[in-house]
Amino acid sequence: MKLSHFSRLRGEVTVPGDKSISHRSIMLGSLAKGTTEVTGFLQGADCLSSIACFQKMGIEIENDAATNTVRIHGKGLHGLTAPSSVLDVGNSGTTTRLMSGILAAQPFTSTIDGDASIRKRPMGRIMTPLSRMGASFSSLKQEQCAPFTITGGSLHGIDYPSPVASAQVKSAILLAGLYAEGQTSVTEPYLSRNHTELMLEAFGANIRTEGTTATVTPAQELTARQIAVPGDISSAAYFIAAGLITPNSEITIRHVGINPTRDGILTVCRAMGAYIRLSNVKDDVGEPVADITVASSPLHGCTIEGDLIPKLIDEIPILAVMASFAEGTTIIRDAQELKVKESNRIDVMVANLSDMGVDIEGTDDGMIIRGGRPLHGTTIDSKLDHRIAMSFAIAGGLAEGNTDILGAEIANVSYPAFYQDLNHLMQS
Repeated sequence: MKLSHFSRLRGEVTVPGDKSISHRSIMLGSLAKGTTEVTGFLQGADCLSSIACFQKMGIEIENDAATNTVRIHGKGLHGLTAPSSVLDVGNSGTTTRLMSGILAAQPFTSTIDGDASIRKRPMGRIMTPLSRMGASFSSLKQEQCAPFTITGGSLHGIDYPSPVASAQVKSAILLAGLYAEGQTSVTEPYLSRNHTELMLEAFGANIRTEGTTATVTPAQELTARQIAVPGDISSAAYFIAAGLITPNSEITIRHVGINPTRDGILTVCRAMGAYIRLSNVKDDVGEPVADITVASSPLHGCTIEGDLIPKLIDEIPILAVMASFAEGTTIIRDAQELKVKESNRIDVMVANLSDMGVDIEGTDDGMIIRGGRPLHGTTIDSKLDHRIAMSFAIAGGLAEGNTDILGAEIANVSYPAFYQDLNHLMQS
């Protein structure tokens, strides 16, 4: 895809529903008794993979894509049936890992597989704790990656010190803990996003958190409920950055989730000197939301590290683009997790931004960006990573010359209307 240049961006946009919450609504809705209605559901390829997998396990799910409303007719904690074929997760690591926690407790064997990217992503991080709880795994290529089979077992609770701050790892263990004998707890080095904990509580599970430890006790039953999914801050991030670095711009993104375990990008923007304003702040079942307004701002570099990283791990690619337009040096540390996302995001960002003329170097756990140089167009290989493609759509729109993104359509994974919404802001 060849990109159009933009000289300014103005107007309002509503980004798709939060991907993390959409996934979890399908899973917990399937395990609850009764009908769960979800509004604002993300119609991205990843979340559709979650729907398809649970339909294969006997759950009736109605998806009205025109209104982004999903109704899940749950059958209770023990209502899933053995799938008659492989559970295809597509590109979705969230589907893979969270669903594995549920499958670990089922009285049947199932096989999970996905696309080429999923087949490279590390699954040992969930296989280890779930095996300790009593499940059996077999990686068909003996590499602790997909495709793999799970044979559910009679689980017992564990206290698991997770070596990584990962909401997917934590969630897999907590979901398995719904079925385990005794309590199950996960302690992280830093607090990762807490959507699973909030939603488990909303569905009636007995869960408590203290510091970076979450503990769940076995559930007798989960109860269906209504869920209103806020806009995804990870999707809003592209327009937040674009509005800040494009001259003569002002953008308002409506009804965005600002969960404090996800709002790291707002912290970084303020540290870099951004004009950013929150309005219409309210709370919806433990998930705070707000309208976010940004305007063109002279930015300066900063350091992004430590417990801030889990709060913005998916936003680091677009933050690297933003840092390229800021004066001074931006240092990103403690972000090793970027190496095992849909692509090795450290290597891919460094290579592509270097090709555009940015003074950038990769490190073992992040990157160093010396901003302020003009960018020039080039051909960008997205590596079929949706966040890479959308980040370079913003960079390319402000670069001199032409930018061509290979695999640009991969944005459909999380934001099917991204290019249309960007064009709308260009025309306003």
